[in-house]
Amino acid sequence: MEKQQRANDGKSPDRKILSEVGEHGVAIITIDRPPLNLLSVDVVLSLKEKIEEAIRKDSVKAIVITGSRGNFSAGFVVTAFGGSQQRKTHRELGFMSIDFITDTLEASRKPIVAAVEGFCLGGGFEIALACHARISTSTSKLGLPELQYGILPGFGGTQRLPRLVGLPKALEMILTSKRISGDEACNMCLVDAISPSDQLLGSACQWALDILECQRPWSISLFRTDRLAPLAEARTLLNSVRAQIQKQNPNVIHPLVCIDVIEHGILCGPRNGLWKEAEALHELRQSDSCRSLVHVFFAKQNTSKIPGITDIGLLPRKINKVAILGGSLMSSEIATVLVLANYYVIMKYIDQNSLQSGIGRVNANLEGRVKEGRMTQEHYKKACMLLKGVLSYDNFKDVDLVIEDMPDIVSLKQQFFADLDECCPPHCIFASTTCIVNLDLIGERMKPCREIVGIHFFSSPSVTDLLEIVRTKRTSPQTLVDLLNFGRRIQKTPIVVQNCAGFAVRHMCFPYLQAAMLLVEHGADVYQIDKALTSFGLKLGPFRMLDQDGFLSAAVHDVKFLETFPDRSYKSNLIPIMRKNNGEGKYSCQGFYTYNDKEEASPDPEISKYVEMARSMSGITIRSKLATLSDGEIVEMILFPVLNEACRMISEAIIVKSSDLDVASVLGMGFPGYRGRRLSRPSRFCKIVMMTTTYHSNTQFICQIFVQCRCKFSC
Repeated sequence: MEKQQRANDGKSPDRKILSEVGEHGVAIITIDRPPLNLLSVDVVLSLKEKIEEAIRKDSVKAIVITGSRGNFSAGFVVTAFGGSQQRKTHRELGFMSIDFITDTLEASRKPIVAAVEGFCLGGGFEIALACHARISTSTSKLGLPELQYGILPGFGGTQRLPRLVGLPKALEMILTSKRISGDEACNMCLVDAISPSDQLLGSACQWALDILECQRPWSISLFRTDRLAPLAEARTLLNSVRAQIQKQNPNVIHPLVCIDVIEHGILCGPRNGLWKEAEALHELRQSDSCRSLVHVFFAKQNTSKIPGITDIGLLPRKINKVAILGGSLMSSEIATVLVLANYYVIMKYIDQNSLQSGIGRVNANLEGRVKEGRMTQEHYKKACMLLKGVLSYDNFKDVDLVIEDMPDIVSLKQQFFADLDECCPPHCIFASTTCIVNLDLIGERMKPCREIVGIHFFSSPSVTDLLEIVRTKRTSPQTLVDLLNFGRRIQKTPIVVQNCAGFAVRHMCFPYLQAAMLLVEHGADVYQIDKALTSFGLKLGPFRMLDQDGFLSAAVHDVKFLETFPDRSYKSNLIPIMRKNNGEGKYSCQGFYTYNDKEEASPDPEISKYVEMARSMSGITIRSKLATLSDGEIVEMILFPVLNEACRMISEAIIVKSSDLDVASVLGMGFPGYRGRRLSRPSRFCKIVMMTTTYHSNTQFICQIFVQCRCKFSC
């Protein structure tokens, strides 16, 4: 759904509501703005006019609302959020919930039934909730995604959904933006019946006539109370969820506002809840969080738009069969993602034991999904049939894409690609997952006509949505178009990066991690740094990130960056010292934190000893000012080098668009999407650094240290 928002962003004609009266006196009103039938103020007003017209007509007995071309409605155009329209429009969007949804649609003297197919999300879902019944196909997708954009459901969803499915399920759906299928919705009594797609309209029309003849219940969702828990129980649940959200993310308010609105409706009545919802929506639409999250949303959609590549008429070639040269745990993770996306996958290993282990890990991943209820047994069997393990290249004659995931040894990789050159078809795309070895160097022994590209997954591929596509001197526009489409098909957000050390995410992470090391070795506290960054909103502080990646990976990348950027790198002895003392990060249960059997992290009491050893080895003395830094100052000192590195990447054309770096920082580094808007603009970065170093003495002091250590703050 999200990838097509731009195609339906309000530039197409707004008044697209069709209406016809069937032979039994049922008016069929169709939202017709394909592909997603997105809503706007004008579309909603037109829908209101058609419903009022149908109510007035004596020839109309009942009404069915549906959407065209396989979708009900995916909700409002996202450009309506985040201050992109006038305030009057913002207010209208909320208060139409009462004027139209409640007082016209739900209060209709003629039964109105929603015929739901495809996407039924956001405002479209809320329109369906206000209908007197809902008939759906089994595969429809229903949900309220508004919290992803920093707002709350504004067409009555906060009031009607809890009354239809109960408070616990409603809170889960609203606060997590969870989508459910038509079958799930029917089991929850959210829809009244399931119908095949080709019989949907007929079933909905008959249901509406049955309501008219009193053969079916005429349900007014807003005033139902049978699914609501007693008041004391409801307040206990709301307080518990509120406390949980405050603990998880104290920096955002819109989930808490949403809970307050739901509670207000339970305490003061649903109509009062609607007014509260409208007022809250009006305020949240103007918030910085909303503007930032909407910016991130469109930045994600735009990563696949590459000037001079995707705008010259190239169509993606079909990729059916993918081969993986396995050599790590990541190989099995990648294979799992691919078979789940219905790709036929060949996994090649160098020996039988490695092959059995690799295939076994994929099967274990799939079995885990079945146990968790995220996959049916039928889907599991189908996925297993798409996977094949081999020890030779005999099955590579018709592969469309090869992903090499072998150890980062140049000669080894060169030999593998030379072998692939001989046994793969001419159209096959050669890709490597390395972010250490230069991709141009890897392909030196291939034929000149062969292309090579980087395709960098993140740990774990099944969790991280980002995919880096790395273009080299031997990467054609057609290959980039093919891989951008491939990335979307495997449910990833792809960004295109020039071949360079660390690509996009690692490139930004290296100053993030080095700044943290520098601060610690000069007097700051490891755990205060992590706490400051996570309190700011990052998913992992720098030292938890190092533990997560493992110290071997950190050591290899340190060497790479020291070689590539000697003028702005800081050489720390802390990781080598910890490795000598059997610390390898989370994998060894011993890093900057210790980890128990449940992988829960606790500060390591030995860490101060290692820090002292590193200081002694480097001849560093503690700077008293760095030992008394505030959390805010730590955040500035850690993130400013990241911002400046982002400026360099833009100026050196490593990244195509500055918004791609926003996506990389949010999905790859765990930067909070609700913080700031278009932060990757170099001019603003420079101004921020200049202003802060002028007015904050401690920040100015750390700048001096960075200069001394050749880790400069120049853009």
